[in-house]
Amino acid sequence: MNSTKLVVVSGASQGLGLAISESLLKHGYRVLGLSRQHSDGFIELANHYPQQLDWLQCDLADLDKIPQLCRDIVKQFGRPYALVNNAAIGHDGVLATMHDSQIEQVMRLNIQSPIMMTKYLVRPMLLNQLGRVVNISSIIATTGFNGLSVYAASKAALQGFTGSLARELGKANITVNCVAPGFLETQMTEKLEGDKLEKIRRRTPLKSLASPQQAASAVCYLLSLEASAVTGTTITVDAGSTA
Repeated sequence: MNSTKLVVVSGASQGLGLAISESLLKHGYRVLGLSRQHSDGFIELANHYPQQLDWLQCDLADLDKIPQLCRDIVKQFGRPYALVNNAAIGHDGVLATMHDSQIEQVMRLNIQSPIMMTKYLVRPMLLNQLGRVVNISSIIATTGFNGLSVYAASKAALQGFTGSLARELGKANITVNCVAPGFLETQMTEKLEGDKLEKIRRRTPLKSLASPQQAASAVCYLLSLEASAVTGTTITVDAGSTA
């Protein structure tokens, strides 16, 4: 039964992370959301699922605190069944004028933090000889996009990490996969300058953007029993924009 399975979701308070949390709760999982702050949507979700949803405040860009955070998670909530590395940041702008601190911020939160979280939370999964890791990448990792070169680099690194770690952990019955959404209707894409978002929408075969709920469904599949033979791969959810 999923009710005994704990899933840790980073960046859970809004956008795709919130949608993933809601989908997991509907499938009966226990969810521990991690984020820097609450959101109205997360509070509403917690009121609806008081027995299944917990939350810890943390800044995952603070890498030095991740080892203790993971120890606290296991001590307070038990060994996780799965980890969804969703927390990320993107700065829209050309590389030549991007501030060094923004580059460092993107790489720290989008790739170093997921690696550290995975390192410390797969340890209890190894003890269970069972687990799932889902890394949220992006189609931009392979297609590229003007003004998002650093973000693309971080997501491409996450896919490389996924493939090698899948080989490393497979013998312990732990799967490692990516979900690569296209542009979704989230607060992050609202930051895109000008009419970029509308141009993206017009270029997709389905003339729409995928929803966070549709991308969340791919995460739920990868955590399911039906996906137990799926590892080291990337599921794309992009309304056909990379077809």
